[in-house]
Amino acid sequence: MKREALLDAAESVLQENGTQALTLSAVAERAGVSKGGLLYHFPTKEALITGLVSRVIAEFDELVAEHDTGGPDSYTRAFVEATFAVIAAPDGARTGRRWAAITAAATTPELTAPLRAAIGRWHHRDDDSPNAIVVRLAAEGLWEVAAQDPSQYSAEQYTALRRRLLGLL
Repeated sequence: MKREALLDAAESVLQENGTQALTLSAVAERAGVSKGGLLYHFPTKEALITGLVSRVIAEFDELVAEHDTGGPDSYTRAFVEATFAVIAAPDGARTGRRWAAITAAATTPELTAPLRAAIGRWHHRDDDSPNAIVVRLAAEGLWEVAAQDPSQYSAEQYTALRRRLLGLL
């Protein structure tokens, strides 16, 4: 069983049943592995949550890097493109990923520290134009809305919102 499948199982448990249901036994059962198989990759619940948080950060960083072309406001443009790549994806599989990681990590400040650091890095840039901060915060807020209700906006509305945010730069 691969780490990614175990993290997917943990996300499913969180999204369907909430933080109180996130146990190593529940994740192992959801993934269809023995608890020992899960423990091989994640020896504690905290290690599992750390894996969820690390994956969210790494995936978003990779998406931003893919879209960052350099130049004025390119980081913020990349941030918007990366955000929409997640929230407007047809299957919606990654929309709730950050929500699941934040929810699971919220029980322990040490578990949320890497996410707080990443959010600080994503939002505090020395090369910001006047609108860049507003655009990133709006994209961030839209992600939160989409995580709670993925059907809130249609594909056409997401396209229009993306264009509008990019137009502010």
